[in-house]
Amino acid sequence: MLESASGRSGPWRRAAAAVALAGAAGRRVGAHLRRLLYPPACVACGELTEGEFALCGPCWREAGFLMGALVCDACGAPLPGQADAEAVAPHCDDCLRHPRPWDRGRAVLPYRGTGRALVLALKHGDRTDLARPMGAWMAAAARSLLGEDRADGAEAVLVPVPLHWTRLALRRHNQAQLLAAAAGRRLGLPVLPDALIRCRRTASLGTLGREGRAAALAGAIAPHPRWGRALAGRPVILVDDVMTTGATLAEAACAARAAGAGTVHVLVLARAMREG
Repeated sequence: MLESASGRSGPWRRAAAAVALAGAAGRRVGAHLRRLLYPPACVACGELTEGEFALCGPCWREAGFLMGALVCDACGAPLPGQADAEAVAPHCDDCLRHPRPWDRGRAVLPYRGTGRALVLALKHGDRTDLARPMGAWMAAAARSLLGEDRADGAEAVLVPVPLHWTRLALRRHNQAQLLAAAAGRRLGLPVLPDALIRCRRTASLGTLGREGRAAALAGAIAPHPRWGRALAGRPVILVDDVMTTGATLAEAACAARAAGAGTVHVLVLARAMREG
């Protein structure tokens, strides 16, 4: 019986290999047909592109990506001049006047043009597919925040800024959580979506200035009574879609520190800046 089973093992292996080969060929054909029927298009304007989940040339140039540029080390806003790895980390005037309750910050895009269109499409246009390329961009921007933390031996965690449950029910997704999940996959870091909670719903902050936003958000974000303990002693990267005055991220940073987090950094897709 053993000899019989052994004798069949060769043909069975060859049959399994043939099936696997046929499956791989079928997937390649399917991918080719999909590209013919649905050719890759720019995620911002819809023009044809060479690869999937990409921007066309004009949209890429208009987006004004901030990676590699001289930016404020606290909020990620672009600064005049060129980046110098040997120079002291610069801070913008706004962060010098109003020190942030977090350690460092990075943004991918300025919140205008392409950047604004992409944020609004993800946030209000049900374009959850955009989280994939955006998360890849955010992972690239986050790498400069990770060097010192990884040297300390503690694994950093990504924590999305929470939505109140009523807004989550209406919107059906938390865009910050989608971005954190996509960036976390790229970085190989865990995402803790429940570490912070939105204790109460706040009114729209769009018409409020710095002081008004800070007052509206006071006490609105806190560590989760149970899951917030996972932040103790760990480097935390707070993730959100847009930073305007930074009031929401400041409240989240204070909540993370209350949970015992180590260093606290912020990572946003877009940074709104004052005109003029």
